[in-house]
Amino acid sequence: MNKTMKQVVVKENNILDITETAIPECGPIDVLVKVHYSGLCGSDIPRIFHHGAHYYPVTLGHEFSGEVIAVGSEVTSVSTGQMICCIPLVPNFSMPECQRGFYSLGKGYTFVGSRLPGGNAEYVVIPQSSCYVLPEGVSDKQGAFFEPVTVGIHPILLAGGCENKNVIIIGAGTIGLLAMQSAKAMGAKTITAIDINQDKLALAQQLGANFIVNATDKDTVDAFEHDENIRFDQLILETAGTPQTYKLALAIAGPRAQIALVGTLHQNLQLSFQEYEQILRKELVMYGSWMNYSAPFPGQEWSIAASLFINDQINIDALISSDSTVEEYVHHVMALAGGPAKGKILLHWGDKE
Repeated sequence: MNKTMKQVVVKENNILDITETAIPECGPIDVLVKVHYSGLCGSDIPRIFHHGAHYYPVTLGHEFSGEVIAVGSEVTSVSTGQMICCIPLVPNFSMPECQRGFYSLGKGYTFVGSRLPGGNAEYVVIPQSSCYVLPEGVSDKQGAFFEPVTVGIHPILLAGGCENKNVIIIGAGTIGLLAMQSAKAMGAKTITAIDINQDKLALAQQLGANFIVNATDKDTVDAFEHDENIRFDQLILETAGTPQTYKLALAIAGPRAQIALVGTLHQNLQLSFQEYEQILRKELVMYGSWMNYSAPFPGQEWSIAASLFINDQINIDALISSDSTVEEYVHHVMALAGGPAKGKILLHWGDKE
């Protein structure tokens, strides 16, 4: 094995560099992974373009898969040759929140691909707690999608599941479409996708949505709100993360609907008293969903994701906009110019020594 590797580094805001550096070495509880696939997350875009990184230079990538090449002297949970995907949260397990199984809510955590070097490198060292061994029948490319799939499964579990519920996904981006497919596989009665982009809605329909609603069409939205077949037993997943979509969730919610807030807001939200009153008058249950973990760590989210992939219930190919080598990857990312990606941008390091 060569002693050096390539990596994609955010050198400073708005600058991506391909650099060569020494392959890192394992500590006692660490694992060295040869990365196969690493995906660009929507949360990476502010880190690249909008001064959102904790420090510079930084190697991003928290949605990745690869092969275990070496293990530290105290590692017991994984062995060389196994294929893994990354569990990016590294909790401080001594925190009282973690003692209760609320791993993403405890202080003192760190995070692979943000605070720690990530999978946008040919090799990366991660703690053994960050390794999820891929079951037989799950590909390395699917492994790079475990993290975003579990982000959609987490709010479903917080709602007590979605079986026989009318699930409504607001925002048909990658997270929304993965959550939609997960909900369908987990027993949802109906699936409705809402977006302002007709191409995304067409893809949602292709991937199994029972109904699609363009939020810019007031007549369609009004008809949807009064559809007696789906007014009750609603679970609404707000994945777009805008004030408008938050308010839309309140407006379309039926009596005693559950509303999971998954998308992250990047601007202030102001509600009129009439909008706020809908929460009271409809007796809505609203809750936040932060990351994708539960007890025992990393949680049922990850085993469910594995089951969905094994049973071929998640289509990732339709969500991939590019599957590129390192130079092409940098080109595709920089072409975003700080805007959202139209699909998953994958960095494929390949399987070479």
